[in-house]
Amino acid sequence: MASNCLLNELIGHFERILPLNPEHKGSADREQLHGLSNPGFYQQPDKNRDRASPPGIRGQLPIKKIPSTTRAKKRSPSAPPSFVIRRVIHPTAIISPNALLGADIRVGPYCVIGSGVILGDRCVLESHVVIDGPSRIGSDNHFFPFAAVGGKSQDLKYQGEPTSLEIGDRNVFRENCTIHRGTHDHTPTRVGSDNLFLCYSHVAHDCQVGNHVILSNNGTLGGHVVVEDHAIVSGLAAVHQFCRIGCHSITGGCAKIVQDVPPYMIADGNPAATRGLNLVGLQRRGFDEDDIKALKSAYKKLFLRKDHNLASQLSSLKADRPANHEPVKHLIAFIETSQRGVTR
Repeated sequence: MASNCLLNELIGHFERILPLNPEHKGSADREQLHGLSNPGFYQQPDKNRDRASPPGIRGQLPIKKIPSTTRAKKRSPSAPPSFVIRRVIHPTAIISPNALLGADIRVGPYCVIGSGVILGDRCVLESHVVIDGPSRIGSDNHFFPFAAVGGKSQDLKYQGEPTSLEIGDRNVFRENCTIHRGTHDHTPTRVGSDNLFLCYSHVAHDCQVGNHVILSNNGTLGGHVVVEDHAIVSGLAAVHQFCRIGCHSITGGCAKIVQDVPPYMIADGNPAATRGLNLVGLQRRGFDEDDIKALKSAYKKLFLRKDHNLASQLSSLKADRPANHEPVKHLIAFIETSQRGVTR
């Protein structure tokens, strides 16, 4: 009997602070928001509302309050679609009043969301996640325990000026991964969409990470590293500052990357060398058989004969038929624009 009373009391407490049902009888109004582009989204939070915040929540989502009525109003067809905000925020989480949160967000125990953070819809913070700002984060991102995102640059040139981090949509940040903001205000660290950052992976200041990238356990990107789409950095691999990782490439475990990794290739070793064409990866991603044959021909011409001059080999490849294929064109352009040289 006592346990039932305690359960009812807890349920009533959470219904008061987190009404999941927009028609909850105890709520005096409904809270709606017309997407992140609505100027009302950026208005200052209501001070009276902040005083009623449950313990541990430092600020509320600045939202537009629409009084509820017994009869629903007919919405104009030209009006932007609206949705009801549902937030699940644990009482121990700490959220800056200068942070902006989207709809359907779940914030777990002991998370900290700092000033200047803009968090998109349907993001999930499991527990003990720290997100600092200025950081603009898209929708449907999933942060696992002890992920630290948006921290200050570790670059010794950093003088404390306001810098930023930009993250796209549908990324997964596993336990203890770290991502830092840029060193200067004009060079933010950028992460695209649909990426997977496994445990203890690190993205340093000013990195530019594309889409569909996998950074495996303890994979490390130094400052200013560029990672193109669909690249895989294997476990314990370390990438030197200012290097580039080409699209659809894969680096071996524990590899030491001190030069650019060419697109579509496999790089492995200490220091890393180009070991072959990433054939399995290209087949899995549906590359045309003719394009794969052209890339095989380009690999043999550029990387099998390591004693030959790379510039002359490039000139020879340009005059050959494989150079007409788009992947080979990208490979040639990647090598020609390299600042640190490419792994051979």
